[in-house]
Amino acid sequence: MNFRSLLHNLLACLLAAAICSAQDQQFAIEKPRLPVAIRPYAPPAVPAIRPGNSKRLHDLLRAGKLYLTVQDALALAIENNLNLEVDRYGLPLAQSALERAKAGGPLRGVPSASAQVASVDSGLGVGGSEQSAGLLSGGGGASGGGTGGAVIQQVGAITPNLDPVLQNTTTFGHLTYPQANTIVSETASLIQSVHTYNTVLQEGLLSGGYIQYRDYEQYLKENVPTDSLEPAVGPYMSLAMRHNLLQGFGVKLNDRFIRIAQINTIASRETFRSQLLDLTAGVLNLYWDLVSANDELKVRQSALAAAQKFLEDTQKEIAAGAMPQVQLPRAKAEAASSLQDVVVAQYNVRQRENLLKDALTRAPDPEIEAAEIVTLDSIQVPDTDDFPPLRQLVSTAMEKRPDVAVSKFRDQTSEIALAGTENPLLPTLQVQLQTYNRGAAGAPQLAPNPYFIGGYGTALGQIFRRDFPSEQGALSLSIPLRNRQAQGDYGIDQLQYRQSQVGSQRDTNQIVVDISNQLSALRQSRAKYSAARQTRILQEELLAAERKKFSYGISTFNDIIIDQRALVAAQIAEVNASITYTRARVSLDQVLGETLEKNNISLDEGLTEKVPR
Repeated sequence: MNFRSLLHNLLACLLAAAICSAQDQQFAIEKPRLPVAIRPYAPPAVPAIRPGNSKRLHDLLRAGKLYLTVQDALALAIENNLNLEVDRYGLPLAQSALERAKAGGPLRGVPSASAQVASVDSGLGVGGSEQSAGLLSGGGGASGGGTGGAVIQQVGAITPNLDPVLQNTTTFGHLTYPQANTIVSETASLIQSVHTYNTVLQEGLLSGGYIQYRDYEQYLKENVPTDSLEPAVGPYMSLAMRHNLLQGFGVKLNDRFIRIAQINTIASRETFRSQLLDLTAGVLNLYWDLVSANDELKVRQSALAAAQKFLEDTQKEIAAGAMPQVQLPRAKAEAASSLQDVVVAQYNVRQRENLLKDALTRAPDPEIEAAEIVTLDSIQVPDTDDFPPLRQLVSTAMEKRPDVAVSKFRDQTSEIALAGTENPLLPTLQVQLQTYNRGAAGAPQLAPNPYFIGGYGTALGQIFRRDFPSEQGALSLSIPLRNRQAQGDYGIDQLQYRQSQVGSQRDTNQIVVDISNQLSALRQSRAKYSAARQTRILQEELLAAERKKFSYGISTFNDIIIDQRALVAAQIAEVNASITYTRARVSLDQVLGETLEKNNISLDEGLTEKVPR
């Protein structure tokens, strides 16, 4: 083996390993395996799509033919069907929605846009002195910039942001102000160097409020001979709490989206089970349709063989002078008609094969496309159908059908969500409490109080000793006088919830009707199959008797052809009756929610895309 061949084989092995690795990836979002401090800021791992077909598909391919049992077809559909692959994303999507709901808030956070460069610290420097004396309004006339007026609209109460948020704003400024009045500053041009550090840590409360801690520091240096401290620092720390007492109050209100998301994660499994059940029923029908098409093809081929033998016998009889020449066109027409029926039946088989292949493959494969499907299972109609009473079947369906479970979950989430529009009917009553401590220190310039001489450590000591404590409390009340918006939102939600309840009852009633109809259809199809089978047996006996009479010379080729046609029609009718019965049985299992159970398919096999059988 030369180097090029070795390299080619190595690349082929690596590609196959990559495809197998992609096939083995699970539908789950994996959090990054990083240190806790940086883990929240790294993107989670989302598995790539799996474009290739499963290995099982080629394992079942032999000599250009795809040999399939019904269980093989179901396993291939679970592993390769693209519609089911799309549905698998529903579970990680529900899990991601749950993670989002646990964070709370209408949005992922609205950062403060307040500017800190031109702010002043009360009592510090010229601007702070004027502000503490009541001579300055709005921060010494400087353009401080306001907070961004973010408006968030949402129907119903808004859950606070439950993830703690740490924000820091650090600014550096070199500012110059003309001083028309120089009494305080004693200079016509006030020049300041300002550094501000503003750090805020805020944690939302599930009960309906938030706690906020703020650490603020301002460094100020200015060209003023009247300052006692130059340069100076003015830090302060505050702890504040704001809480709703009426509108927006309560854990049951604010955790409703978390509870809804938790229910949705369970409902997503049932939704996937519903899709898996429908796929299983669809593949069963496609498989048995192909089996039926092959059975019909065999009947047509048998009829063609009989017609060709009839043509050969006719030609021999004419050559021997025992039959007039006029019988030859009849025999040729019979053979041509049978050949046409075989061609149509072959086309029907190819069409059924293509439909089944589309359900069993994920990606185009020329080898699979060219392969002929050999079905290894045959349609078996049991001798009897023993079913429990209708009410017991309805109880089974209500217990096992995934769409019934999803409907119940939908009603639960709708009921939980009602609190979101009921609570806003109340007035807004909020309490706000705050305690904060200031400090001031700096280098002496004139003859300041020795207490304030020092740096940031001196000012920080004043804060922790609570030398200058401040407390504030506020209670705000807002009462909408007509409250029509909240009343309308509540009415809409209540009416939609009642509609959902009525719809669920309607669906339950429809299940009873569907089961009854499927039972009737199954019984009718069994009766038709029994009649078709008995007719086919009688036609076989009639044809055998007619051939016996022909051997005695008391019958004609025409009589045999008539009976042969009748037998073919009876055989086709039996094949059609058997597939009708099989489809009716698949539909009954589907309406009862027992399709997966009857075919030994588990939900985990559908989710993991691995069928061990």
